[in-house]
Amino acid sequence: MPEGDIPFTPRRRRSVVIAVAAALAVLAVAVVAVLAIGLPRGKVAETAPSPAAPSAGATERPADWSPHRPGIHITPGENWMNDPQKPFLLDGVWHYYYLYNADYPDGNGTAWYHATSTDLVHWKDEGVAIEKYANGLGDIWTGTAVVDEEGTAGFGAGAVIALVTQQVDGVQRQSLFFSRDDGYSFESYDGNPVMDNPGVADWRDPRVFWDESARHWVMALAEHDRIGFYTSPNLREWTYTSDFATTGLGVLECPDLFPMSVGGDADDVRWVLVAGANGAAEGMTTGTAYWVGEWDGERFVADGTGHQWLDHGPDYYAAVTWDDPRLGEEERLATRYSIGWMNNWAYADRFPTEEWHGGSDSIVRTITLGSERGRATLRSSPAAELESLEGEPQPIDDMRLAADSTVELEVPASGAYRVRLDASGEAGELRVKVQTGDGGFATVGYDFDRQVAFATRDSDAVAGSMPDAYRQVRTAPAEPTDGRIELDIVVDAASIEVFAGGGEAALTMATFGTAGERGLLLEGARGDVVVSDASLTPLRVAPVARAPERD
Repeated sequence: MPEGDIPFTPRRRRSVVIAVAAALAVLAVAVVAVLAIGLPRGKVAETAPSPAAPSAGATERPADWSPHRPGIHITPGENWMNDPQKPFLLDGVWHYYYLYNADYPDGNGTAWYHATSTDLVHWKDEGVAIEKYANGLGDIWTGTAVVDEEGTAGFGAGAVIALVTQQVDGVQRQSLFFSRDDGYSFESYDGNPVMDNPGVADWRDPRVFWDESARHWVMALAEHDRIGFYTSPNLREWTYTSDFATTGLGVLECPDLFPMSVGGDADDVRWVLVAGANGAAEGMTTGTAYWVGEWDGERFVADGTGHQWLDHGPDYYAAVTWDDPRLGEEERLATRYSIGWMNNWAYADRFPTEEWHGGSDSIVRTITLGSERGRATLRSSPAAELESLEGEPQPIDDMRLAADSTVELEVPASGAYRVRLDASGEAGELRVKVQTGDGGFATVGYDFDRQVAFATRDSDAVAGSMPDAYRQVRTAPAEPTDGRIELDIVVDAASIEVFAGGGEAALTMATFGTAGERGLLLEGARGDVVVSDASLTPLRVAPVARAPERD
């Protein structure tokens, strides 16, 4: 697992009171440990019962906001957040949960915190939906909430059922919680745990879906270096069917399994298996890996081309995907949404935020399955819903940037904006430097010599105080078309998300500055680069709706 001064394990749990030296010696264990301990989760519900309406169309950040409070990303009002949970749609409302520790940094454990949205852009706090330590089986980790349309679990048709991992005394089990108020509050099932631990140290994060053709539920479960598959007629009794083993990716977490059509062709449907993984063995960090293959209802068989990465940046972990049930079958197979946790266990508790901790979530993205050089590959791009926040695009003149030449651009008062451009060149680099207000900056761009998009924050305001993993350059392969590469860059107060080559590559990173003036520079390096069809679009602030004192 990744190394940091305080090694949190891939997510959430255990006791933050692990000595740094010991932690470094037993990093893998520590990571899991810290996870449990939690990163905060649950108290917001008690203190923010009546959310305030967001400021519609605001182009400036509220004056009393922290300089690190995002304008267009989900954060808790206070305390700690981590893993996202797969949203579901009910009566036109998206219900979304994330792990939350209301007692951070002094207390352990996470709960499920609830947020709702009708457009996947504007969010409303709903409070804690599943409390930690409430049923004697420990705190609440990652899982899946589903609408049991047919009432298979015995709690009535349309009940919302959550299958989640609970951990107590180092033992991970799967429990069932049910809701009869559309997912706003849950009760613990008397028969918990519904899956007792078979003696496996890492046994967590159930991802559940209904298989209509087989008329049963399917679960993918992270089991150390493999994903186990189970089926159930009723969400309470589960039968093991098979597993998918990996090597060189560390402890797997947060699995997902879903069908997608290649290029939108309903006659060419593949299955995609996703998992949180550790890419250290191949020069990466923790992130979201995936395999494309076939699912026969009981086992997943990869197509033999190996794993790929949904995002090559340092901060896209525990990602979830989901489709829109209002679409027709072909459209649901052609496109999905995705959201990830913008943080990394190598430095999870080191971000310079004071009002809350744990970072934020990424923007909601659209993913599709295409074919690149004979290999089925996922593409990512900002979801179309983000366009509802866009102001008037400001065109940027076409330019030729010689080596070491720069052009300075003005950024909007909201601190959130989107830069779209095409770049071309036979060699050299295009560097887009996001100035962080104190002379520091983070850099993203494209290297034509290596044909990779890149992202680095080795010069931002906090780089000097962060672990080495924070300062490393991250790259993603993306081949130019006719010598041109398309970049779509979404910037917020504490993050940059880059999409290159029409979504062929994505890089996500948190980055921090100060309250000073921000800016943006385009810079050439090592050779001439031509920038064309460029624009800078301001994004209106979309604060999470909560009690006024929260933000």
